[in-house]
Amino acid sequence: MPGEDTGRPAGAAGGMVPPAPAASDPGTTPLAGAGDAPGFAEGAPAAAMPGMTPAMPQPGMPAGTPEAGGFQTAASFAPQAGMAAPFGAPAAGMPATGMPAAAVPPEGMPAAPVAPQPMQAPQPQPAQAPQPQSQTQPAMQEKKESTPRPVQRSEDYYNIKAGIFNALIDAIDLTQLTQLDPESARDEIRDIVNEIIAIKDVAMSIAEQEELLEDICNDVLGFGPLEPLLKRDDIADIMVNGADKCFIEVDGKIIDAGIRFRDNAQLLNICQRIVSQVGRRVDEASPICDARLADGSRVNVIVPPLAIDGPALTIRKFKKDRLKLEDLVKFGSITPEGAEILKIIGRVRCNVLISGGTGSGKTTLLNCLTAYIDHDERIITCEDAAELQLQQEHVVRLETRPPNLEGEGEITMRDLVKNCLRMRPERIIVGEVRGPEAFDLLQAMNTGHDGSMGTLHANSPREALSRLEAMITMGGFDLPSRTIREMIVGSIDVIIQAARLRDGSRKITHITEVTGMEGDVIITQDLFIYDIEGEDADGKVIGTHRSTGIARPAFWDRARYYGEEVRLAEALEKAERRTEGGGQASDLRSY
Repeated sequence: MPGEDTGRPAGAAGGMVPPAPAASDPGTTPLAGAGDAPGFAEGAPAAAMPGMTPAMPQPGMPAGTPEAGGFQTAASFAPQAGMAAPFGAPAAGMPATGMPAAAVPPEGMPAAPVAPQPMQAPQPQPAQAPQPQSQTQPAMQEKKESTPRPVQRSEDYYNIKAGIFNALIDAIDLTQLTQLDPESARDEIRDIVNEIIAIKDVAMSIAEQEELLEDICNDVLGFGPLEPLLKRDDIADIMVNGADKCFIEVDGKIIDAGIRFRDNAQLLNICQRIVSQVGRRVDEASPICDARLADGSRVNVIVPPLAIDGPALTIRKFKKDRLKLEDLVKFGSITPEGAEILKIIGRVRCNVLISGGTGSGKTTLLNCLTAYIDHDERIITCEDAAELQLQQEHVVRLETRPPNLEGEGEITMRDLVKNCLRMRPERIIVGEVRGPEAFDLLQAMNTGHDGSMGTLHANSPREALSRLEAMITMGGFDLPSRTIREMIVGSIDVIIQAARLRDGSRKITHITEVTGMEGDVIITQDLFIYDIEGEDADGKVIGTHRSTGIARPAFWDRARYYGEEVRLAEALEKAERRTEGGGQASDLRSY
């Protein structure tokens, strides 16, 4: 069309260019770009509003240079009228990617049209073959869509945040701040940060300003960038490898968290803040520490000089809603019949050892089993970092203690287990057996404390028995191998094996009984096992829990003593029918 300008000046938004004012119009001058005056309507003169002047570069300083205090002015942030551009956007007067800058004509001359850029023809996309639909695909898609994606922030954001944070520390009285309750302290910080943003003239959208306020409040009062991750209930693990790298486990897969710390000093400060809440310390003199959060989440910290690239922080995070065996059935970790047998095992006071690798769900499974302990029983737990979540009323929780600066005052797991025997326990639960305390736990199981439980790291039930024997030997007990094995057979009734499969799903792969000895060999028999059959189109492992056909397990008499033999027989019979019928795919798929 005649009279239309096909050029697109830098800073124009939405592909629409307002007509340039005619040279003959009095009091108007051509505009260099809408970004020169933030908050002005497009096409308006730069000084059309009272009390406002267009942003001008300082003498001897090019336009777009950060102002005093390390902050960019509104003119360098807002290329659109009435809106602030996201961090990292090009400054006013600079061409956007792939767009030529419009030349500014001298006064009295019409703007020369700019030749339009040739458009590249879209490349044809190859047709994709239809993917086979599996029975679990809709559920998986729903799960992926509901998972929040990490927000990647630009370098400008972190620079601005660092400058405002430093100004806040200079302006605030930390002594008075500690005397306020958390909500009042947060309000006080927000007021001061808003004043700093106004003084520095930082151009930010309302959403960006709220994010910045929340981040700085978390830095001062909480655990900094970790706070948003700790609030999410879909995260199982948080792994921080120095200030610039943070990963999370979601749905069994490890992904980038999209956060970073200001520097290693901030990360170390947050680590010290976490461990100090449970009376522990981490520094160069004591560079390794195990601790816990208020909700029981397990924390491990290792700092320089042992951690070369900066402090390494690992958090095993617990869900807000405690999992039950019914949830494990829903996730496909065990069949309903297998879950019923686990309930009976927990109820009839079998001595249980839960075995598995790292992250296989041992502690979660132990929590599930303790739900079926009678509420009138006295339970004592021993842990390195208290993380068990027992719901019974009569529970005593004990925790180990590391040595102090002089190397004194250490309380080991073995000390706790030995002390338990003097506390009139009915059940002793050890969070993780990893050393000589295995001997004391077996002695407790052998001397009237039936129903005791513990976990240890092993890849199969047979390996769990071997590791238990090795732990006792490493403790310096000069006992014959046969004597140790007889003690194990007399103490352990059931071994439950948990595993984390290659697709990230967690399964109970074995429910195994310890039945006795033949010669010097411990005899075991499997009640349930999990057979892997392959994987579906989405890469999810397909397998089947099946019963081995044992109709009368070794703890049958114990179940009859507690009046549970009928439930046990029905569960075993249903499990056998399910195995003969090939199982139900909806229950046996990996989720």
